[in-house]
Amino acid sequence: MQELKQVLDEKCITAIRMLAADAVEKARSGHPGMPLGAAPLIYVLWNKFLKHNPSNPHWFDRDRFILSAGHGSALLYAMLHLTGYDVSLEEIKNFRQWGSKTAGHPEYGHTPGVEATTGPLGQGFGMGVGMAIAEQVLARQFNREQLAVVDHYTYAIVSDGDLMEGISSEAASLAGFLKLGKLIYLYDQNFISIEGSTDLTFTEDIQQRFTAHNWHVVKVDDGNNIESLETAIREAQQVKNQPSLIIARTHIGYGSPKQDNQNSHGEPLGTDAMAATRKFFGWGCEPFHIPQDVAEYMHGAVEKGKQFEKDWQSLFEHYKQTYPSHASLLEKQYAGELPENWDDAIKNFVFSTDEKPMATRTASGKIMNLLAEKIPHLIGGSADLAPSTKTFLSKYGSLGSIHSDGKEQRNIHFGVREHAMGAAVNGMALHGGIIPYGSTFLVFSDYMRPSIRLAALMNVHSLFVFTHDSIGVGEDGPTHQPIEHVMSLRLIPNLLDFRPGDANETLAAWRLAVELKRPAVFFLSRQNLPVLDTKRYPVLEGVSKGAYILSESGTGKPDIILLATGSEVFLAVQAQEQLKEKGIHARVVSMPSWKLFEEQSLQYRNAVLLPAIKKRIAIEAGITLGWQKWVGSEGAIIGIDRFGASAPGEIVMKQFGFSVDAIVKHSCDLLS
Repeated sequence: MQELKQVLDEKCITAIRMLAADAVEKARSGHPGMPLGAAPLIYVLWNKFLKHNPSNPHWFDRDRFILSAGHGSALLYAMLHLTGYDVSLEEIKNFRQWGSKTAGHPEYGHTPGVEATTGPLGQGFGMGVGMAIAEQVLARQFNREQLAVVDHYTYAIVSDGDLMEGISSEAASLAGFLKLGKLIYLYDQNFISIEGSTDLTFTEDIQQRFTAHNWHVVKVDDGNNIESLETAIREAQQVKNQPSLIIARTHIGYGSPKQDNQNSHGEPLGTDAMAATRKFFGWGCEPFHIPQDVAEYMHGAVEKGKQFEKDWQSLFEHYKQTYPSHASLLEKQYAGELPENWDDAIKNFVFSTDEKPMATRTASGKIMNLLAEKIPHLIGGSADLAPSTKTFLSKYGSLGSIHSDGKEQRNIHFGVREHAMGAAVNGMALHGGIIPYGSTFLVFSDYMRPSIRLAALMNVHSLFVFTHDSIGVGEDGPTHQPIEHVMSLRLIPNLLDFRPGDANETLAAWRLAVELKRPAVFFLSRQNLPVLDTKRYPVLEGVSKGAYILSESGTGKPDIILLATGSEVFLAVQAQEQLKEKGIHARVVSMPSWKLFEEQSLQYRNAVLLPAIKKRIAIEAGITLGWQKWVGSEGAIIGIDRFGASAPGEIVMKQFGFSVDAIVKHSCDLLS
């Protein structure tokens, strides 16, 4: 009986290998090497351990699986098809084709069963850490004795390339510090990358490296040995206070004439090599054929998955009866619902013009702490900059800290690990049940741009709070003064941008960022800014439309329109007053969010910018490229197209032309 089971196991693994290789071959594009080598890893994990339900891919307490080495997507698609997900054989045959569910790299929200968009190496590694953080946080929040309603693992298959990327070291260090015992990664160690053997560049001792990161490490010398893989995963599951890395020695292109050769990495094997591979495995089937015994056995995952969810649902019903309020809250959080009256603390709140000038980073910090009292799943932190970014939730403790004094742990000290922070925030958002945020200085967003881009691509509710947003940073100089960053992040599709002009616009931006449930970035000032007169304009409505008329200096059509964002809005208001004294009627338009303004109707945009008024000036302490879209050919832009300088912020701003006098002069010159 055991021998028959072993034969069927090997037959299933071969079916996975050949289905993936057939897909690549038909597409004449893709990566057959990894599926041929790593098929035993995914088979053992999914068949023996993974708690999932193909009939309900979004079931809450499922285990999460990430193929961090997303180039091996054909491996995942083969597994999804065979285990009963809504990925048909026709979709496998249409691998990498227009409109298919089987894209070149796994895409979240596009293919049932894909937990994260991967492909850029290392991203899946980092997102898995975020998922494990979310599981840990929610387990502490909701689990009660004998009623562990949040109890699942995060698994991933990672590659040599994943571990070469710096993000993996950052994320591994963070995971080890946080003792994420529900995180288990299988390392497909085949020693081959695109250029050849990894000993060209990558010779470190991975076991020692991850041991130093406080990971539990197991080595499997033969990645084809099913029993060894199973033993390693079971051992990893027993380690409760460390993440685990299972190093499995595999062979890229296993069974093909291109085994252990970089030529099997990113191109089809070719007709002759495919025939030889079939012969090696004794696979006499036609392309895309799945033997009946394999299909029936693998499809057993459907009934098994239904039972997994049924058992959990039974546990949750007991939990509901015992802890009804907790159960309701967990359901709402995971569904992405906000608590009733979540905005009570800020709905009628306004920052008064009588208050002292306030940096928008400071206003943001106050708002976040108000929101945290009403939204128990607002969780995040900073890349070692919380005192500067004002993102610490003061009434709560910190994950992994021995100094939380029993407080609910909702602050994450990401350390100086911006890239891992970005990926972890995405992982938490993907996991669900949490509204995550990460923060650093805007200039350091460069360290995490790939993660920000993926947040937008996946359309997940990741919030990125960037402060010190311009040359107004001052004395720290050009290394810390962002120039191109605001504009470059605006270029990312689907990413909401907020550069508020004062504390009340910051308040409105936070309300929208929470409510709209879209990926968003905040650009916040270091320097203090006056609180604008809230009687002049309806703040929330204005910010929700991206740009709005802040003030008029007269009646009728204006002579000139001043468009500004962030710290430059108040300069525009002051310039408007001086222009009025010269008999010039200026309209001031505050534009806190380009993306939201672009999404408004043409009628609204024209009402704000008045196409007939050609004299417009855009004012922003950043690169000028892009503003032509709003000012037109007859307009002007006050910006900065060079690096900044070290001096007190007020002086730097003035020296680079960001002053009331400069705006007035530009306006008069434009009108003359």
